Amino acid sequence: MTNDEALMLAFQRGSREAFDELFARYRGPLYGFFRRRLDSDERAEDLTQETFLVVIRATERYAPRALVRTYLYAIALKLASAERRKQAARPRPMPIEETAEQASEDSPEETVWVRQAIGRLEEREREILMLREYEQLSYTEIAELMRIPVNTVRSRLFRSRMALKNHLQPEARPAQAAAHTGRTGKEKEGVQ
Repeated sequence: MTNDEALMLAFQRGSREAFDELFARYRGPLYGFFRRRLDSDERAEDLTQETFLVVIRATERYAPRALVRTYLYAIALKLASAERRKQAARPRPMPIEETAEQASEDSPEETVWVRQAIGRLEEREREILMLREYEQLSYTEIAELMRIPVNTVRSRLFRSRMALKNHLQPEARPAQAAAHTGRTGKEKEGVQ
């Protein structure tokens, strides 16, 4: 099997088959990348296509400084950010609560809870977590993509996971606080 970088260089030299192979390898993962970040299947598909259009247009300027996978996700990340800015500028037709209710009708409860918890993370935390857990990028790839040191990726990922855990287990927080102080909830209230 030919590696991605060799395919990209072959495409740069004019091989349509090389591009077709890259498209076949990354169409699904990139669609998933956009779908997890957007509310629309259609927009996710459009942005997947736009990612490959950027690759085609910039083919002459491509230099193998990073993995092709990192290069593609960098393009996708920029397109997703631009799409979020566009969506933020448009008025929302329905409140978030209604959207969550609709999602709960279409999805198992656990999936809805995880989506809602991920949605409550700060944008930087959410993006690093999604790149690592959903896109399966390495710490080094994430560092290259986000232009931050690898140790920063590690610390942000740790904070993201802890914040996600707290969002998913809110009922555990009072019990944990009581355990740290050695007192129960009733003792705190003055009942013994």
